[in-house]
Amino acid sequence: MGAPAIEMAAPKPLAAAPRAPRISLGRIGVHLALFVLVALWTLPTIGLLVSSVRDADQLAVSGWWTALSAADVQEAARLPTAADQIEENGAFVLRGNLLEEDSGKTIATFGTTNATLAENQAGDAIEMRDGGFITVNADGTFEWISQTPFEHERGPRIYYVAELQPRFTIENYEEVIESNGMDRAFLNSLTLAIPATIIPIVVAAFAAYALAWMRFPGRTFLVVVIVGLLVVPLQMSLVPVLQLYNQIADAFGVEAKGYMGTWLAHTGFGLPLAIFLLRNYMVGLPKEIMESARMDGASHFKTFTTMVLPLSFPALASIAIFQFLWIWNDLLVALVFLGSQDDQTVLTKQLISLLGSYGDSWHLLTAGAFISIVVPLIVFFSLQRYFVRGLLAGSVK
Repeated sequence: MGAPAIEMAAPKPLAAAPRAPRISLGRIGVHLALFVLVALWTLPTIGLLVSSVRDADQLAVSGWWTALSAADVQEAARLPTAADQIEENGAFVLRGNLLEEDSGKTIATFGTTNATLAENQAGDAIEMRDGGFITVNADGTFEWISQTPFEHERGPRIYYVAELQPRFTIENYEEVIESNGMDRAFLNSLTLAIPATIIPIVVAAFAAYALAWMRFPGRTFLVVVIVGLLVVPLQMSLVPVLQLYNQIADAFGVEAKGYMGTWLAHTGFGLPLAIFLLRNYMVGLPKEIMESARMDGASHFKTFTTMVLPLSFPALASIAIFQFLWIWNDLLVALVFLGSQDDQTVLTKQLISLLGSYGDSWHLLTAGAFISIVVPLIVFFSLQRYFVRGLLAGSVK
């Protein structure tokens, strides 16, 4: 018998080495551009918020990015006259405080002139031209001692550099709301914006469904007219619309200036875009859903309310954001249709009045400006997850 044959096992193939992830320069560029855009949009808002809660003195001398660090302020204060002196141990003394109570400041250096205010540290004693020596402490207290009676009728000035410690407060908001009518203007803007947002969306939803799924003569012509209205400037049509509204108001005995006319004006100006986006969105809904609804005997109204509206919520949210932001920031239509009544002043007009009255009071202007953007921010962030999806679906089909 021959020797048994030995079978050799075939070698296993070597596992392929994992590939290193490919880095796309285009992807990095897109993310970098997105980061820059987000920063450009976010930083001004953060700066406005920080400025609105800063102390007025701090805001006047430094930017919002220095809010957490102390700021140096150059100031001057006049010392008391000779009539305020007291005699102690054979010397004549004048005492007081250069700083206001609860000012949040501490004195770093001081001097008798503006040129020498950085030569003496707080706590040093320097000679005065009117006689004697003065000591100024960091907390602002001073003591001027002379061996002879003071005779000056007008107190000399002391110049100093004060460190202003960071201080945040809501007093800016309280002053703006209580003394400048921002609370009434805020409520007026809500009264104007909420109905003027809901009305055109409801009308546009019905019209968009009819143009998308109902067959009737002239449908294509109506779509063309709506698209054409998108390019009509508001400023060009505002005067004819106002004249027509005044004629209708006179015919029915309705007051011309008021919220009703402003709601109708915003509805008319917002309908073309709303109908265009909603119609394009509804056209893209599955036909099988509509056909099954018809087979079940559902009417157009039933189909619209139970099936189309829930499916169209992303598009409705996108249009609601657009419409609300436009109305909230509007000034022209509100001035034309509301007039100048104080009880119907909107927030944008009140901000202009605030700017004219307090042009140098940045702490009040920033507080008023942030009040005006709080509601748009809430609306946008609460609906932003539907924004891009609804906008793209309604604009590219």
